[in-house]
Amino acid sequence: MSEQTSFDPGRHLTKVSGSDYLEVKWRLVWLRSVHPDAVVETDLVNHVDQLAVFRARVSIPGGGSATGWGTEGPDDFRDYIEKAETKAIGRALAALGFGTQFCPDFDFGAAAGRVVDSPIDFASTRGRRVAAAGESERRIASMNQPATPRQLKFIQAIGREAGLDDQGLDQEAERTYGSPVANLGRRDASAFIELLQARRGTSDLAS
Repeated sequence: MSEQTSFDPGRHLTKVSGSDYLEVKWRLVWLRSVHPDAVVETDLVNHVDQLAVFRARVSIPGGGSATGWGTEGPDDFRDYIEKAETKAIGRALAALGFGTQFCPDFDFGAAAGRVVDSPIDFASTRGRRVAAAGESERRIASMNQPATPRQLKFIQAIGREAGLDDQGLDQEAERTYGSPVANLGRRDASAFIELLQARRGTSDLAS
C-alpha cells in the first residue's frame, strides 16, 4: 500500500446508514491500480440447503495476502450465490487495507441496513431495509434462542478450514462458551464464528 496511485476512494463513496461505504467494485479498481498483477481467487466451499459459503483469497505478488469469507441464502438476496462471492472478495480486500475505513460491516453480521459488502441497489431494497430496522428488537430478543442450522453449518465449514474437526470445535466451544457447538445459542454461535474467522484471517495474513 506504500506505492503511489492516482485512485481516490473518496470520489466513489456511498452513504449507508449515515456512514461512508466503498463498494467492492471500487475496491477492486483500487487494487488493480496499485497492483495490476494481484491474484483474486474464489472458491464455493459449501452449498447445502440453499446456503452458499464462499472463500476468497487476494494475493499481492511479493506482498501480503488475505482470505475473506462470505455466506448468504435466498432469504437475504435472490442472487445469493453471487452475493456470497462478492462479500468474500470485499472482506479479503478490506483485510489488505483496500476500503477498510469505508467498510462499516466488516465484522461478521450486517447492521440493520442489511449491507453485505457487495454492490446492491439501495433504492429498490428500501422497503426491506426499513422493515429490518423495525424488527431489530425482535432479532435482539431471538439471540438467546438456539443456534440456527445455518450458523452450525458455517461453523463446521470454517472450522474445517482452520484444521478443526467436530471434536476440536466442541472442545473450543466448551472452553470459550461452556457448551459444545450443538448447544450454543445464537449470540454465542455468532461470536464463535467471528472468533474462527479472526483466527483464520490472522493465519492467512501471517503466511
